Amino acid sequence: MKIDNNTNILIVGLGIVGGSYARGFTKAGFEVNAIDTDEETIKFALENNIIANGKAYQDRKMIESADVLIFALYPHIFKEWIEKNQWYLKSGAVLTDVTGVKGGLVKDIQNMLREDCEFIAAHPMAGCEKLGIWNSNEEIFYDANYIVVPTEKNSDEAKELCRNIGEILKFAKISELSPEEHDEMIGFVSQLTHCIAMSLMTCDHTENLEDYTGDSFRDLTRIARIDETMWSELFLLNKDALLHQMKLFTMEISRLERMLMEADKEGIKEMMRRSTARRKLFDKEKGE
Repeated sequence: MKIDNNTNILIVGLGIVGGSYARGFTKAGFEVNAIDTDEETIKFALENNIIANGKAYQDRKMIESADVLIFALYPHIFKEWIEKNQWYLKSGAVLTDVTGVKGGLVKDIQNMLREDCEFIAAHPMAGCEKLGIWNSNEEIFYDANYIVVPTEKNSDEAKELCRNIGEILKFAKISELSPEEHDEMIGFVSQLTHCIAMSLMTCDHTENLEDYTGDSFRDLTRIARIDETMWSELFLLNKDALLHQMKLFTMEISRLERMLMEADKEGIKEMMRRSTARRKLFDKEKGE
């Protein structure tokens, strides 16, 4: 199953990621409809030809006509939407999402969803520290990873459709993980990194720090500008995996601290060599 020009696409939530999805589909020649509760967001999207049609309320006809629905909502709002509006979905509709945690969400949605519709989870590993459709840009996907997150309830057709979304939006690599594998991985590569960036910004109270820093500090703390409503919810939904990764990080930085205290130059150099070798793998993927 693939998306074609006859597929009716509805995006629910036009923030930075939902807006970038809309731009990507529109640029690829597809007609996109959208729902967002903010009237200014819908107005901006229409005026800038990001979407073909949009409503600032849950328009029943727009929902009923959708073949594919993409949800870019906070997890708890996503669940509430399904509870209230799934009765408007057409039979055979396929739903997917962009949510950053799956374990506390995917099975709940699948269990409450009508049997004649299908939800298959996905996670675009791309974003921006800025918020809103005003900062959306489909090019954030071009060097990014896209993860399809199926369960035993998902059909091969839905998996193909979900992968097709990643292809249309020009993600660099498309992978597949179970919800459990996804959350363990995200706890490390996404959530822990945000925790580190936040902690760096809050552990030193020197005034006018911005006047003294170089690019390394700015690069490392870029993601410290954070949507506290969304990320606090994601952290708590993935609490066990995140706590595990925080423990591993604490052990490693404690090891480095011990080497510094003991003036273990060779140990420090070996850690640096391992770090450099692993980081080169990321550079190689992007052709640097």
